[in-house]
Amino acid sequence: MNKEVLWEFKYRPRSVGDCILPDRIKRIFKDYVKDGVIPNLILQGPPGVGKTSVILAACEDIGCDYLFINGASENGVDVIRDKFETYASSVSLNGGRKVIICDEGDRLSAHAQDALKTNIERFSNNCSLVITSNHKYRLIDAIQSRCPDIDFTLRGPEKPQMAKEIYQKTSQILEKEGVVFKKEVLVEIIKKNFPDFRRIINRLQMYSRLGDIDVGILSGGINNLIDITSKLKDKDFNGLRKLVATQDIDYSTIYRNLYDQLYDIMEPQSIPPAVLILADYQYKQSMAVDYDINFMACLTELMGDCKFL
Repeated sequence: MNKEVLWEFKYRPRSVGDCILPDRIKRIFKDYVKDGVIPNLILQGPPGVGKTSVILAACEDIGCDYLFINGASENGVDVIRDKFETYASSVSLNGGRKVIICDEGDRLSAHAQDALKTNIERFSNNCSLVITSNHKYRLIDAIQSRCPDIDFTLRGPEKPQMAKEIYQKTSQILEKEGVVFKKEVLVEIIKKNFPDFRRIINRLQMYSRLGDIDVGILSGGINNLIDITSKLKDKDFNGLRKLVATQDIDYSTIYRNLYDQLYDIMEPQSIPPAVLILADYQYKQSMAVDYDINFMACLTELMGDCKFL
């Protein structure tokens, strides 16, 4: 049965001390736990770096009541009026301050954000609001001014330490799950998906269902840029569609890798429009419901608008 549990939830940290975060961020949340109060906050940074995990862990450490709203799917003004206001207006059963966590709050509609702005102050004596956001600029200024932000983007010196901690944690998970793995392959998977810990965990669980995590994983589709560029040059739509559907494409790096190859595969006059296409679809990727369809649309536009060498 354990094999059927999603590892990202099964191994989510239960306390702030267990979170894989830079010391500068972990100290902030440990102070919140020590004081027993979480203020209004915006947690900003790329996907999978621990924004949601640490605020949930902090709430568990404090023992406060909290409401979780998924801003990606519950993004209308009715959610704010019905769920937020109803929850924030009631008294905590534990007698303490309540917290509302709006995950991916940058996906809320303009009307929902406007209603949220009003409620931050309206219920300030009883409830704190914590917004996680991949793109803070999508939040209206009125919310940003009311909620101090914590930037989860890793700084240069922090990256090696975070990579080391991710390796230690994933090694422990694989051992607990009884999965045989090669250390060098695990390192390569972490490098290709870093710093998105959630993506790393999900990749490892997917690979574990196929058998041992060994060099066969790396040859099975992670390094597929050559296949993509070759089919682009041949304008092989069906071949690209099959490749995208069956291969494990690293969407965190593929757009940059394609960008780096433009001078090798395209005629000079096609490079500027290709850059605009890649930038457009890389931006859309963070909002796409289906990454494969979004990437296939990008490749289709490149094939139609660009001339190849």
